[in-house]
Amino acid sequence: MANVKELRGRIKSIANIAKITKAMEMVASMKLRRVQGRASAFRPYTEELRGMLAHLGDHVGGDADQPLFRRREVKTIGVLVITSDRGLCGAYNANVLAQVTALRKTAEASKQKLVFYVIGKKGYAWLGRRGLTVKHFYAEPPLESLDFKTARIASDDLVAAFLAGEVDEVRLVFTAFHSAARFQPRCDGFLPVGSAPAGADSAERRSRDYLLEPDPQTLFDRIVPKYLQTVVMDAMIESLAAEMASRRMAMKGATDAASRMGKELKKKYNRARQENITKELLDIIGGASAVS
Repeated sequence: MANVKELRGRIKSIANIAKITKAMEMVASMKLRRVQGRASAFRPYTEELRGMLAHLGDHVGGDADQPLFRRREVKTIGVLVITSDRGLCGAYNANVLAQVTALRKTAEASKQKLVFYVIGKKGYAWLGRRGLTVKHFYAEPPLESLDFKTARIASDDLVAAFLAGEVDEVRLVFTAFHSAARFQPRCDGFLPVGSAPAGADSAERRSRDYLLEPDPQTLFDRIVPKYLQTVVMDAMIESLAAEMASRRMAMKGATDAASRMGKELKKKYNRARQENITKELLDIIGGASAVS
């Protein structure tokens, strides 16, 4: 059994670790509440923009004349991957990157090339270690700032690559946030836009009286890029919320584990002290008996 001094040191170290993990849990909880609020505020905007795009799609006569809607043979896939900048968030990054691994296997089987666009240092490092092609890494501003500029630049880069024929399809790999206890990685299609996004029923949309200026086609051309930027921003917000929820759960687990370990060590510490006291008493009794 470890001596009393060693056990005392280990108990102190674990108590300090528990304080750190508890503080990190509290910080993650605070940030999660803030991001959840932003997600709740942003979601109606995304839905309204989706409905507006669907309405305009009814007026411009479908997808035929829209470059961002055209499908072609897929030889190269652009993939926007959203991970965290920091660790200590449980299996959050591993789950996202498992989606990338699955996509790689599918692409290899179909003899398709993957080109990556990355938000988050963990994803960039993971892809770099495997020698995968990263065309753009959006390091600044960091994901935690939730700057719309990042979403706009990333979306515009993907649209430009698609229109130039550098990629034939674009996927978005991120973590969808449902609640503080439920979030899951996803690999969604981004480009080409398959059809006018689902909003209200088509007949209901046509029954509404809209005044469209200067004309539906011009509005459509302007709203599609804005809609795609909004989709990226929404994925960034959901991913950050999932990261904070995962970090909170991981730090709570670490704090609970440290607490259990501390209790076990205190039991060992008390037993060691009792053994030392008993030994000292026996030595004293033995010495007294020898003198008498």
